[in-house]
Amino acid sequence: MSLLEAIVLGLVQGLTEFLPISSTAHLRIVPAVIKLIDSGHSWNDPGAAASAIIQLGTMAAILVYFRHDILRLTVAFVTALRQRRPFDSVDARLAWYVIVGTVPIVVFGVALEEFIESEARSLWIIAGALIILALLLALAERLSSRRRALPHLTWMDAVIIGLAQAAALIPGSSRSGTTITAGLFLGLTRETAARFSFLLSIPAVAGSGLYELYRIRPALGPHLGVPLLVATGVALVSGYLAIAFLLRYLRTHTVYVFVWYRVGLGLLLLALLVEGLI
Repeated sequence: MSLLEAIVLGLVQGLTEFLPISSTAHLRIVPAVIKLIDSGHSWNDPGAAASAIIQLGTMAAILVYFRHDILRLTVAFVTALRQRRPFDSVDARLAWYVIVGTVPIVVFGVALEEFIESEARSLWIIAGALIILALLLALAERLSSRRRALPHLTWMDAVIIGLAQAAALIPGSSRSGTTITAGLFLGLTRETAARFSFLLSIPAVAGSGLYELYRIRPALGPHLGVPLLVATGVALVSGYLAIAFLLRYLRTHTVYVFVWYRVGLGLLLLALLVEGLI
């Protein structure tokens, strides 16, 4: 991975991780498109391991952006445990919901690890996932009551949204896309669905990124370690900006712009695949 690739992939990761358009899909598509445009500068698929490490940058963006929320939830969680009333406050329960909602992606991630890192990264699968999730997101936008805020979350909400997050293990689905879709179906406001989606992503993204970093540590020489560090830093900055944008945007706008983008990208990808261009 060259420094130019690192900067581009970090920027793509940061801008697309939090928008419901699938960062993994874009990290897989960009190298293929670069190869199509200029065969002399062929970029390879960074792979699931490198993608997970670059995601540590976006995880850091979440930690910085939601630092006050994270501190508040942590204090509430520890205080409730010490007082032997673990579910006594809204913040303590919200912390538990994040823990419970993380279980499905851990279970399915371990069980399907080999498939996720190989066959699942097929551009055909990514194209299908882009379109299918777009249709579900559009349906959720249309049917959602959008009346429930974070204090109204329940254990069942956490389980359902957690299962939706696990579905995002399929590249092209989008972790934020699946969780926001589930939140809308459950009647959450758009901003609430996005905010819980971001909080829920912290354990999953941190766990996968640190695991992959540990697993490929013998190969992390200057030729790979420096580009990955650059990509991760770029992802942090662009990810922070993407979070701020999306939360502001969803207060007054629908998600249809993301629906149309996903459909358009999916159809374009299918056309390129059918023609054998990528």
